[in-house]
Amino acid sequence: MADLLLLLPPSEGKATGGAGRWRPGGGSFGRRLGRHRSEVIAALTTPDVATERTLGVRGQLLERAIDATERLGAGTAKALPAWQRYTGVVWEHLDPSTLDDEQRRRTLVPSALLGLVTGLDPVPDHRLKFSVSLPDIGRLDRWWRPQVTAALAALPRGMVIIDLLPNEHRAAIDLGDPALRRRHPVVRVEFTDIRGAAVGHDAKAAKGRFARHLLIRGLHGVDGWTDHGRSVVTAGETSLAVRLG
Repeated sequence: MADLLLLLPPSEGKATGGAGRWRPGGGSFGRRLGRHRSEVIAALTTPDVATERTLGVRGQLLERAIDATERLGAGTAKALPAWQRYTGVVWEHLDPSTLDDEQRRRTLVPSALLGLVTGLDPVPDHRLKFSVSLPDIGRLDRWWRPQVTAALAALPRGMVIIDLLPNEHRAAIDLGDPALRRRHPVVRVEFTDIRGAAVGHDAKAAKGRFARHLLIRGLHGVDGWTDHGRSVVTAGETSLAVRLG
């Protein structure tokens, strides 16, 4: 199952703390994306940019986000592996603490600050969305799109990419890019309720559990996967539809 990669979203909620000093050139994609990460940090730390509107939070969360941004600009941000930094519903139900390093490495996360990381890569505390526009960069999803697409295409040929991303994060990758498709099959996964509508918290929890199933067992037996006995998975050649309810 070493030929399977999962694209999962990061979480808005993130664990605090860390160790050492985080560096833009660190991690699996640091050599390719480090310069671009530094450009994002430079734009984000331009005076009067890291505001409530840009960071998307208020109150104590805003204070924490501003402090984290200042640490990025000063080069003093601490690092935690992505699987420890991300704390949202998807990651809670993925339960990465009980996965091994190879499974964490095969979890890929598009990030508005970092471009792309694996579950093992160092990640600083931060708050930033792909929909944000920064000075001299513009919207981050559009700015990152060619860089992240090229980083995925450069991975060893034949890796099956499982797309578990919401639209916000999917917009930062051109999964239809011919160079990418020539090297990697892409399977898109969509979660809906019984009426075919997208669903919220329950879908995120199910997505985390489904991602865990894929990392442990691969695509074998995916047609029979159930989530508390109430899911139906319809497998197509390039898609998986997971109906909850």
